[in-house]
Amino acid sequence: MIEGLKNYPHKHLLGIEGLEPDSINYLLNISQDFVEKLSKNSQSKFDYLKNKTCINLFFENSTRTRTSFELAGKKLGADILNISVRSSSIKKGETLIDTAMTLNAMQPDIIVVRHHDAGAVKLLSEKVNCGVINAGDGPHEHPTQALLDALTIIRRKKQISGLKIAICGDIMHSRVARSNIHLLNTLGAEIRVIGPATLMPKNIESLGVKVFYNMKKGLKDADIIIMLRLQLERMSGSFVPSIREYFRFYGLDREKLKYAKNDALILHPGPMNRGVEIDSELADDLDRSAIFEQGRMGVAVRMACLKSLVEINGEVK
Repeated sequence: MIEGLKNYPHKHLLGIEGLEPDSINYLLNISQDFVEKLSKNSQSKFDYLKNKTCINLFFENSTRTRTSFELAGKKLGADILNISVRSSSIKKGETLIDTAMTLNAMQPDIIVVRHHDAGAVKLLSEKVNCGVINAGDGPHEHPTQALLDALTIIRRKKQISGLKIAICGDIMHSRVARSNIHLLNTLGAEIRVIGPATLMPKNIESLGVKVFYNMKKGLKDADIIIMLRLQLERMSGSFVPSIREYFRFYGLDREKLKYAKNDALILHPGPMNRGVEIDSELADDLDRSAIFEQGRMGVAVRMACLKSLVEINGEVK
C-alpha cells in the first residue's frame, strides 16, 4: 500500500484527467483493501453506507457497470435506487437540469450517472448537493473502468511505473481509452495507442502517447495490451472496410501476441466481440488474459469510490 492521503480530496469523481497521483493511489489503496476483504469472504457485508441512499441513473444501457455499482452499494450497506430512463419523466421531455433538481430534492447521499453526451455528468453534478460519480459520459471518460484496469495491472505486475502499455482498437469512440491514458500516464507508464487511422482521434499525441497504425510495431515489447471494443453504435458512416478485415489487421490473436513480451497481460473492458477485437481462445487463456479478473476488481473499485465520496461529502464519520 502506498502512503499518502487520508481522504479522497474531491467532492465528485467526474474523470481521471486532472487527478493528482495521490488521489488516484488513495482510491487504488482502498480498492485493494476491499479486494483482500472480499477474497477472504465473498459474501462480506459492511455498514460504511448504512442508512445512506445511492441513486444509479443510467441514460445508456449497461450490464457490467450498473450491476457492479449496485452490488458495490449493497455490500457497503447502502439503500440503492435504480432509475430507468425508459420509465422515467426524462423520456417525457424532462431536461437534465430538471432531473438533477428533482433528484437533489430527494436528498440522496451519492448519485452514479451514465449519459450518452460528453459533459452531461459534470452539468448534473453542478446542480446537486451530493457527490456524483461518472459511470461513463459519451466518448469522454469512464474513470472507474480506468481504476479497475490499473488495479488489475498492479495485482499482476506489482507496479505501473515503467510499464509499456498498448491500447488497441477503436480509440476515437472510447471513453475507456481516454481515462486509461490519463491514469496510466499519471502513474508513469509508457502509453502507445494502436489502430486504423480512421479510428484515431486528431492530435491524440497531445495526451502524451505514441501512435501506431501497425500492430506488429505497436506491440513490440509491450507489457500490457488493452483491447477496446469496436463501438459500431457510435459510428456514423464506414470506419472499417469489414469486420473480417478489422480482425485481420487489428484483432489480437496468437500471431500478433508474439510481438509483445512473453508475459504480456491482456485486458478488455467488455463487452467483448469475440473474433473481432480478440481471438476467443486467447480471451479465455487465464495465463495471458485478465479479462474476467477485471470484473472482480470492478466491485472493489466501485466500493472504494462510493465510500470515499460519501466520506468527503461529510456523510460517513
